[in-house]
Amino acid sequence: MNAPYTCRLSVAPMMDWTDRHERVFLRGLTRHALLYTEMVVTGAILFGDKGRHLDFDAVEHPLALQLGGSDPADLARCARIAEEWGYDEVNLNVGCPSDRVSAGRFGACLMAEPALVADCVRAMQDATALPVTVKHRIGIDDLDSHDHLRRFIDTVADGGCQTFIIHARKAWLQGLSPKQNREIPPLRHDIVHRIKGEYPHLTIVLNGGLKTIADCAEHLTAVDGCMIGRAAYETPYMLAEADSVLFGAAPPPPTRRQVVERFLPYVQAWLDDGIPLNRMTRHILGLYQGCPGARSWRRHLSENAHLPDAGVEVIQTALDKVESALTMAG
Repeated sequence: MNAPYTCRLSVAPMMDWTDRHERVFLRGLTRHALLYTEMVVTGAILFGDKGRHLDFDAVEHPLALQLGGSDPADLARCARIAEEWGYDEVNLNVGCPSDRVSAGRFGACLMAEPALVADCVRAMQDATALPVTVKHRIGIDDLDSHDHLRRFIDTVADGGCQTFIIHARKAWLQGLSPKQNREIPPLRHDIVHRIKGEYPHLTIVLNGGLKTIADCAEHLTAVDGCMIGRAAYETPYMLAEADSVLFGAAPPPPTRRQVVERFLPYVQAWLDDGIPLNRMTRHILGLYQGCPGARSWRRHLSENAHLPDAGVEVIQTALDKVESALTMAG
């Protein structure tokens, strides 16, 4: 079996959010949290532009590639490519509830086919030395009993998976949108805690509804790891305390200004390569959330980053505005 990669904190794979620019920005906040790519379907890697989907900056490590697919042979080929590309983990998406994903026979609908998921994991394990992990829900539709969840975990573990990242909500594949599936089904952290108690030999990571590092620290008494999603994107500065609180790192957390200043050379390099400024600034809008001047920070970036020839001076001006407001507020 491939050795598990255990991380006390990770940032969830989120479509349209956790691209390479977001991940480099987050590295200015935490050096130790495990980061994930957006989900990449196997066909995009096997038949598309590999570089566009897989390239990343070395600073992003530790970094996991999340795959969407259900063909064991295709997933095995992609897992091998992930290792060649330099990723630290490869993860199989068994949690996305969108109609488009289900139509492709991957994502959360695979919870109804645990034997197939086990075959996928086994093929991926045979193709790479990387840890192969599975991210899934506590159930789907009417397949939401604890016995079904245990059968799923038993079967997939028999396929070689040692790390299960469990979103503590069930998913309704009919009638709810992906957004509604993140909000309407009730959170059941207790179920994930129970699973860890029943499978002490497996690595169990809790996902769903975690909003602060303090939340994570509390749950880490019952599970091996925590995965934060939307909160890490909408209020990213909360990650600045992760290294000291969860990983015992000694250096003090960076200030918001330091995070921005560290990000600027990266932004300039991509601007020089022809990438529009707003492709990067969209990820930093929430950095000052809850601070005096946060609105002026967001407004200046939103109103100016999309303009032709917008450069790093847009970020610098927004930074001056918000830092001035912070100074005035004492």
